[in-house]
Amino acid sequence: MGHSLLAFIVVIGVLVFVHELGHFLAARACGVGVEVFSLGFGPKILKLKRATTQYCISAIPLGGYVKMTGEEPGAAQLLNESDRHLSYTHKSVGQRALIVAAGPVFNFFLALVIFYLLYQTCGLYMGLPQVGEVVQNSAAMAAGIKEGDIIKEIDDTPIHSFEDISRIVSNSEGKPLAILVEREGQVHSFTISPQPREGKNLFGETVNRFVLGIIGTGETFHNPLNPLEAASRAVSDTYGIVKLTLLSVVKMFTGAVSTDNMGGPIMIAKVAGDQARAGFEHFIWFIAIISVNLGIINLFPIPVLDGGHLLFLSIEAVKGSPVSTRVRETMVKFGVVVLTTLMIFAFYNDIVKLFNGGLQ
Repeated sequence: MGHSLLAFIVVIGVLVFVHELGHFLAARACGVGVEVFSLGFGPKILKLKRATTQYCISAIPLGGYVKMTGEEPGAAQLLNESDRHLSYTHKSVGQRALIVAAGPVFNFFLALVIFYLLYQTCGLYMGLPQVGEVVQNSAAMAAGIKEGDIIKEIDDTPIHSFEDISRIVSNSEGKPLAILVEREGQVHSFTISPQPREGKNLFGETVNRFVLGIIGTGETFHNPLNPLEAASRAVSDTYGIVKLTLLSVVKMFTGAVSTDNMGGPIMIAKVAGDQARAGFEHFIWFIAIISVNLGIINLFPIPVLDGGHLLFLSIEAVKGSPVSTRVRETMVKFGVVVLTTLMIFAFYNDIVKLFNGGLQ
């Protein structure tokens, strides 16, 4: 438990620091004064004053904040004329939107950097394109594919890994594929039509996938990546996580996926501890995934979140004046209720799984 708690604090600390650093640097770049840069909420445990900014670590490590000059309602009117240029409220809509968006953007950037460094330093471990087993009554067995065959080409596309085979076959839509295999030093040609087979996707839904009916040997090889390849994979992975996260949220709202899958701090702590025990690479990979999730969640148009602030700024840009204080306060209260409800539900799910053995 102590190991998971420490891992959780490290994960949250890194993510919050990067998120708030985005707001902080954007505010400074736009000429806005920053009064407080805090990791955590509540009572301040450690404080350090540099120039006009107080940097601190607070008692509750479940977030953080950047307090800007003239940010709070009515605070800008209390400023001296000489300090008015430092006020967040007096900046243009575009500048304020940049400051708000910088937090989530930095979370996405952190994921990109982590993925890039991992791919650049560690490369990829991929499955050998060799048949370890042929499934009974499959298209591959009917065509004459045998254990030990090495797949060299599919439809004139060179095959370098078992992942290449899976990708091409999955996208085949069942059309016949011309396949070249190497067997005992000789090359043999086959034409195989992949067959649909029921399976479960990441959301537990039943789907049809096209398969040949072969299983790999389980052996892997190391594939180093050059800087361009590493960057391309980093962008692809980040985009994939964004797409998967948004799809998960949509499916939860439509009821296609159970809300029981929603997890909170206990689940994050448990998984963080597991990944930390699995090794440094697994742990920072997990940080990258959670960082993308945090960036997406913060962009939801819910008052209190960055997305809610961007919504208010969008309305201001269209109507030419800020949203009234009364409307803003009402919406913020609504946002607090929504977030509190979601947090309670996530905690409830975690506790139920904990007592039912789902978070062992």
